[in-house]
Amino acid sequence: MTPALPLHPQRVSEEQGVNSAEAEEFLDRMFAEGAAEAGERFEDRLAQVRAEIMETGTYRHTPAELAYGARVAWRNSARCIGRLYWRSLRIRDRRRVTGAAAIAGECVAHLRQATRGGRIRPTITVFAPDTPDAPGPRIHNEQLIRYAGYRFEDGSVLGDPRYAEFTDQVRRLGWRPPERRGSFDVLPLVIEAEPGEPRLFTLPPDAVLEVPLTHPDHRWFAGLGLRWHAVPAISNMPLEIGGVTYPAAPFNGWYLGTEVGARNLADEQRYDLLPAIAELMGLDTTSERTLWRDRALVELTLAVQHSFDAAGVTMADHHTESHRFLAHLEREERAGRRCPADWSWIVPPLSGGQTAVFHRYYDEPDPLERPAFLSPP
Repeated sequence: MTPALPLHPQRVSEEQGVNSAEAEEFLDRMFAEGAAEAGERFEDRLAQVRAEIMETGTYRHTPAELAYGARVAWRNSARCIGRLYWRSLRIRDRRRVTGAAAIAGECVAHLRQATRGGRIRPTITVFAPDTPDAPGPRIHNEQLIRYAGYRFEDGSVLGDPRYAEFTDQVRRLGWRPPERRGSFDVLPLVIEAEPGEPRLFTLPPDAVLEVPLTHPDHRWFAGLGLRWHAVPAISNMPLEIGGVTYPAAPFNGWYLGTEVGARNLADEQRYDLLPAIAELMGLDTTSERTLWRDRALVELTLAVQHSFDAAGVTMADHHTESHRFLAHLEREERAGRRCPADWSWIVPPLSGGQTAVFHRYYDEPDPLERPAFLSPP
């Protein structure tokens, strides 16, 4: 490791600004991994950062520091099975973008550039950080693309029940649903560039690639009218790098088939489609011992995977991705790094025991590990 230098007293308290020790730890790791810009010396950069923190309470990452920090935050994501690709993350530095409308425009640009007609590319767009003077912008959506959930008086929901409350909130803010409501109405972005002033922005249709779902064997499946969006862009998890927090940093990889087929469309608290599919398959649903849920779950996930493949949209399958995760794990171990993993998230929700990741344990996640994507506030 690069030798650490002694810390100097700070003019701004840690409660008000960045902790110099966190900045030093980040820079130390970055230089040790050879990710710094050519010719840059650790001692010189650390001295610059310390001086900036003493003066302002924070510091500004260089483009190289921002890129390295975002990629390592993905590498540290204990719940992600797709971390083999962490070095490929494309960085969109939009820290100088201000105003809710401009931020919304960059979110739309993110989706277009990440989608690439179905050849999904891992991408992150980083907006301004929190500082001692002012908070950075917030994106209140859990993901840039999500579907509305409309509550009825009898307690039922049209669309995605997970987002029924969020749908109520955006309607109170002024969003008007389509005149003919459906199960897959895309919610607007809620962006708060100025504290206490959330604003709504509708995503244009060309920024939201959706895949109609069909089945390779069952013609009736298309009649269900199902579809799903191509890009899973998480947008409410702050990114923390070296003590600096970026509250708005939407990022995406690509979907795993089981995320859509075995969770989003199948979970009872989501679209709950297994009973309908089992009935159309002619399965006996009067007893759990017929394994009707399992059989319907396989066919639903197969339909999702088949449809994305037919549309030319990137989607991983859980068996292949399990082997790739273990390849990532081996690479990390060879590099002398821990690879924490949350077993309950790494093991797929379909045929878990048949995947390579099921048959071992992993390093426990460290909640203090940085850089990191943090839990939503």
